Amino acid sequence: MPLPSNWPKNWMPWLLGGAGTIALVSGMVISTQVKPGNPLDRLNPFGQTRPNSPNAANRPSPAIASLLRQSPEQRATNLQTLAAAPQPSIDRSRARYLRATDLLNTQQPQLALPLLENLEAEYPVLAPQILHQRAKALAATQQPEPAKAIWQTIQQSYPQQPIAAEALYELGRSEPKYWDQVITQFPTHPRAIAIAKARLQKNPKQLPLLLLLAQAEPDAKDTPARLDQLVQNFGPKLQPSEWQTVAFAYWESQKYDKAAKAYAKTPQTPQTAYRSARGLHLAGEPGGQQRYELVVKQFPGTPEAGLALTRLAQLAEAPKALPYLDLVLAQYPDRAPEALLEKAKRLDKMQSQTTATQTRQVLLEKFPKSQAAGDLRWTLAQQSANAGDFKAAERWTIATLQANPPNDIGAKSGFWAGKWALKSGDATQAGKHFQQVIQQYPESYYAWRSASLLGWNVGDFATVRQLQPLIQQPGNYPQLMAGSPLLQELSDLGQWSDAWANWQVEFTNRAQPTVPEQFTDGLLRLGVGDNLDAIFMLANLADREAATDQQQYQRLKVQPDYWQGLYPFPFIPQITRWAEAHQLNPMLVTALMRQESRFEPKIKSVVGATGLMQLMPDTADFVADKLSMKTYNAENPDDNIKLGTWYLGYTHDEYQNNSMLAIASYNAGPNAVSGWLEKTKIKDTDEFVEAIPYDETQGYVRSVFGNYWNYLRLYNPEIAQKVSQVSPLQPKLK
Repeated sequence: MPLPSNWPKNWMPWLLGGAGTIALVSGMVISTQVKPGNPLDRLNPFGQTRPNSPNAANRPSPAIASLLRQSPEQRATNLQTLAAAPQPSIDRSRARYLRATDLLNTQQPQLALPLLENLEAEYPVLAPQILHQRAKALAATQQPEPAKAIWQTIQQSYPQQPIAAEALYELGRSEPKYWDQVITQFPTHPRAIAIAKARLQKNPKQLPLLLLLAQAEPDAKDTPARLDQLVQNFGPKLQPSEWQTVAFAYWESQKYDKAAKAYAKTPQTPQTAYRSARGLHLAGEPGGQQRYELVVKQFPGTPEAGLALTRLAQLAEAPKALPYLDLVLAQYPDRAPEALLEKAKRLDKMQSQTTATQTRQVLLEKFPKSQAAGDLRWTLAQQSANAGDFKAAERWTIATLQANPPNDIGAKSGFWAGKWALKSGDATQAGKHFQQVIQQYPESYYAWRSASLLGWNVGDFATVRQLQPLIQQPGNYPQLMAGSPLLQELSDLGQWSDAWANWQVEFTNRAQPTVPEQFTDGLLRLGVGDNLDAIFMLANLADREAATDQQQYQRLKVQPDYWQGLYPFPFIPQITRWAEAHQLNPMLVTALMRQESRFEPKIKSVVGATGLMQLMPDTADFVADKLSMKTYNAENPDDNIKLGTWYLGYTHDEYQNNSMLAIASYNAGPNAVSGWLEKTKIKDTDEFVEAIPYDETQGYVRSVFGNYWNYLRLYNPEIAQKVSQVSPLQPKLK
């Protein structure tokens, strides 16, 4: 997050170069041509259908898809034309429905009714939804009895479908018994949540309603306070299954100490027992060690027991940690690599160098593809490089690149193998290493650095600001992997509120979702603007440990839907406008915004940084004064982006457009960066990044530029094609 100040311009000119080494050695030139136009303002926030999807033929046609991101006013004429087509077609049905919902949303129900008349007959997949929209239009045109008759029909004809909750809710406005039925039959539907909250306002001591909210929205902002109230008033009366609901909600709200205590009162399973221990550990409270030991004793052989042993080793001093690690090695082979690496570190502390060396050798020989082996090789490579033996350093990193571990250590090792090959004077070998990084790890920060050193038109630290990449607009929204046909259709049409309401009923496996369910949940969260949790849900798919889950994830990983969901493009008009005003690459602004706030306009950090670009109050005031803005709202997207882009441009100006220093300053503050520049003797920009003394800022710099690279490879036709020619893992964009 940016901090205000005026600092001396004591940057080092050598940091402005350094990125074009191999391009110059190989006779290539990095192009920094600024391309005309601002196509970002046409970019929708999602991607297109996955190739070979079984439902691809039913996706909206280009005629419909091109209208989905437009406002009701912008698309009114085209929808009306399509809706008036003489012959029935799916395009006509979709156009009628979309135009009718637009009219309802803009308070023109009388014009919506003709479009909805008998539409369910030609558009059966949305039949219950169409009936509900017609009833709403009738009620809005002062025809309550026909509207009531339709809602009763929905209740009778579609009693198990989520739309019945909407019908019951409307009927309950005059007959409260229907609201009771919503709560009983559809407890996770948004209507049930609204009813529960309204009733709790009148009488907050209602256990069933408090449990309903804990189950339906475990990660809501006000959930922890509500849970505290529940435990205080009803704790002694709660059944173990009810404690399970409370514990999960505390866990999802990241109140780990309270979750731990609640999990201790649930039916004991490997997961609940482990979380009761882990919660205390994370919260820094006593008792975690004893509970980890209980997990090992009560549930031997389970993955949770293996993980508990690993945690016990972390908590123990060097000599006492060894028995725990030996148990992991003997009983949990899937955790053996990490246990071997940790054991070697503990042996080093005990001055048992010979045994430590032997332990590391076992790790390298038996588990060469593991993260732990990659971490070890990287340490050994750094030691060689620091001693000036770049050939040895390269050999260590080549071994990791050849092992191809499924994590960032492979990309990092491959890139530095190339850098060290350059230091040894072998530009040809360096180019091969950089090419291999892009091939095996196309999504990584190091793939961008490799592409830059290969001379691709992707910019480097000194030229990123001025680039204006052409953007290819995606087609349809990403396709859901789970849910009913009705849910899929609503999603395809961008009817996010209705799709989300349906999903709240259909999604019954919240505690342990499948890969398709988690992917679907992430996409629908994006649709309703819950970007923080959406991106978390999508990114967290990479951490699934079960073999079948990993297989599904690896198949998903080469689909554009996954990546375009993980790197969405909200707020494009505002980003484009203010990036252009302050001479910034809009993709870099988007990349920084994704890192700062996950595109949440009202998010606020613990230190008070606010909004999309996480402006500190003093910084916002400082910039507002420069822009002569007498008033502003940091939670307003346009104001926040206007202020944030000015400040980002300002940091670039102070460092003569070195984006690495500008981004580092945005996070750590200019005083910190100035201090690093005064003290460091490092003259290689990449080495400078790796040597940034703040771990947070070092990771921040890599994350922002990794984001930038992913936006570039996903949405820029030129770069997407080049990556596709190198890597089979690049999603094929259309």
